[in-house]
Amino acid sequence: MQPQITILMATYNGARFLPAQLDSILAQSHANWRLIVSDDGSTDGTRDVVADYARKTGRIELIDGPRRGATANFLHLIMQAGSQDWIAFCDQDDVWKTDKLARGVAHLTLRNGPAVYAARTTICDEDLRELTPAPHFAGPFGFRNALVQACLPGNTTIANSQALQILQAAAPAADTAGIVSHDWWVYQLMSGAKADIHRDSAQVLMYRQHPRNVMGRNDTTSAQAARASMLFDGTFAKWLGQNQIALEAAEDLLTSENRQLLRRFGHLLRASGPSALAKAIDIGLYRQSHTGTAAIMAAALAGRLRTPSD
Repeated sequence: MQPQITILMATYNGARFLPAQLDSILAQSHANWRLIVSDDGSTDGTRDVVADYARKTGRIELIDGPRRGATANFLHLIMQAGSQDWIAFCDQDDVWKTDKLARGVAHLTLRNGPAVYAARTTICDEDLRELTPAPHFAGPFGFRNALVQACLPGNTTIANSQALQILQAAAPAADTAGIVSHDWWVYQLMSGAKADIHRDSAQVLMYRQHPRNVMGRNDTTSAQAARASMLFDGTFAKWLGQNQIALEAAEDLLTSENRQLLRRFGHLLRASGPSALAKAIDIGLYRQSHTGTAAIMAAALAGRLRTPSD
């Protein structure tokens, strides 16, 4: 029997692009799915579009979101899934390829214990004209990487029921901490718990770029410059602090080794200068490129990983 996948879609004023995304879900070769749409107070007809598809299919549930942004909405959605379900995160403006779910299922059915699957996207313009494949990270994927880099694109991520149960146990603390990115948090929590993590090189969806993207592509010079700026202007340090609080509240879900790493990382977030750099090196923090790792080390030395509260 194919596992049931509960697709979790967060919406806000997405009526323009929703029909294409919903049609692509209906066309999935993996047929055992249901869709929960959590709407964050749309005023543009989004709810009408979803309600129309729900009436036609009988497989879509529309609920009210918390109205505190996309991340809070996805955390809210995680809690709506049945604990024995598998889940797949879904953005309102993408278009899935027909084998998107099937590829994840094929991998995850061979895994024992908590496991997550993610893949690549095809970056497109507003009218779905293909621009370029998203970058592919070859790994390794682990907690030392997850502490300082988000590597699992949320719109491609599928988690099995054992992974979902861990996410559900930790989601309230993540919501309270105000984490900035649910997919980064998923990577941190899953790697911290030593779940099986796989990132497929296949491009499984059309990632539409438009002015209202919450995050958008990160492979252009301007996008990389903006992220570098956040690394050194205190924004990234604030995110690290929020993530740290969320993980500390759920540290019983982590392995003993990674609980120790988390505590050492907490000390790093209170340090600066040579001390912070020494701690970063000792922990073994890394990103998926040499230049990215060098930037993290430079930021540590400059005191830019120190949490703003200090």
